[in-house]
Amino acid sequence: MSFADKMKNKADELTGAAKERIGNATDNERMRAEGATQQTDARARQAGEHVKDAGRDVRDAFTK
Repeated sequence: MSFADKMKNKADELTGAAKERIGNATDNERMRAEGATQQTDARARQAGEHVKDAGRDVRDAFTK
């Protein structure tokens, strides 16, 4: 996974957390849900990237 992908996913996760907190503070259910969804999406992308990295590591272990 490239550094840029990691940073983009982390930025999306932090943005989602901020939206969720603002939604909680202002009692705005839509913003709260939007933030939670954005965080979940970012974490899912990050997990997918980790799976791809693990697959590459396994492949490389068998080719050496």
